[in-house]
Amino acid sequence: MDDTKYGTRDKRGNWTPNQPVEIAPFWLGKFSKMGKFLLDYLWPWNAFHMAVTLAYWFLLIQPNLDAFKSLSWQWALILYAVNAGGIFVLYGSVELIYYVKRKQDRRFKYNAKFPSEQPSDVFWFKSQNIDNFLRSFFVSIPLWTLIQVGALYCMANGLHAFGWLGWQEHWVWLVILTLLVPAIHELHFFCGHWLIHQGPLYKWIHSVHHNSINPSPWSSLSTHPVEAAFFHSEILWHLLLPSNPIVALFQMNSTAYGAINGHIGFDKLEITENTPVDSHAYAHYLHHKYFEVNYGGDGLIPLDKWFGFWHDGSKEADERMKERFRKKKEKARAKANPA
Repeated sequence: MDDTKYGTRDKRGNWTPNQPVEIAPFWLGKFSKMGKFLLDYLWPWNAFHMAVTLAYWFLLIQPNLDAFKSLSWQWALILYAVNAGGIFVLYGSVELIYYVKRKQDRRFKYNAKFPSEQPSDVFWFKSQNIDNFLRSFFVSIPLWTLIQVGALYCMANGLHAFGWLGWQEHWVWLVILTLLVPAIHELHFFCGHWLIHQGPLYKWIHSVHHNSINPSPWSSLSTHPVEAAFFHSEILWHLLLPSNPIVALFQMNSTAYGAINGHIGFDKLEITENTPVDSHAYAHYLHHKYFEVNYGGDGLIPLDKWFGFWHDGSKEADERMKERFRKKKEKARAKANPA
């Protein structure tokens, strides 16, 4: 495909899409765009996450739900193997095809360089790929699994603020709640993500993730243990909301497997020459590039827009960001040197 039809490339080879990122169209009154928005909302990513969730539930969890009535290291290890295997297949496939074999070379790639071309002392073994891989499989995925075990213990023992709801009696609400799962993620992620960007929390916790300025698939779950625990704790909202185990697992799986979306590094993945898949990665790529913008998602719940942190990739957004940074520096200077 010719990516210059969709964006521009600067002298360094970095690619920028022509169209800036837009928040969800219903916030802007652009209801004519709702059809495309709903299609993108459901397909392919959320449909994939739901398919994974149903496989977890019907093939692994439901047949063995009684086993989760007590806490067991055996089942924790089984779940870890399943989680790690699933992540290895999904993330590893994207890494292999687009970063190792470089199926589409640098077409649609925001940063022209690949992480393997940029060794750095900030990473274990001076390799972003090795560092990110090890942190994912020995920090983030184990913590995801432990939280998952705790949630399944609650499901098996009927522990819930409202009692777990059944689909037959409450299908309307549960369908609505399923559709709201990405919104819950954006609210949860924005609050925790903004917090760990503040002061010492950034230095000691979140900087681990931001070492990957040029993110790739293995960067997705490469985090400090504190950040990983908060990130995967979204499922706990379903112990407080009227919910169902499948919806709760959808929340957890779409968070873990869906973390790759913001870290793919390509705007589009060429599945075949004429069938590109949108990655929805640009908003979070801009966060990795500029650090203090786009703390949430890509505008489903536009908290960044409301609080003044939104960057849509346009030159106007660049100017607003620079002005905000300038005022922040002036305020810090005035505080350090009071008259």
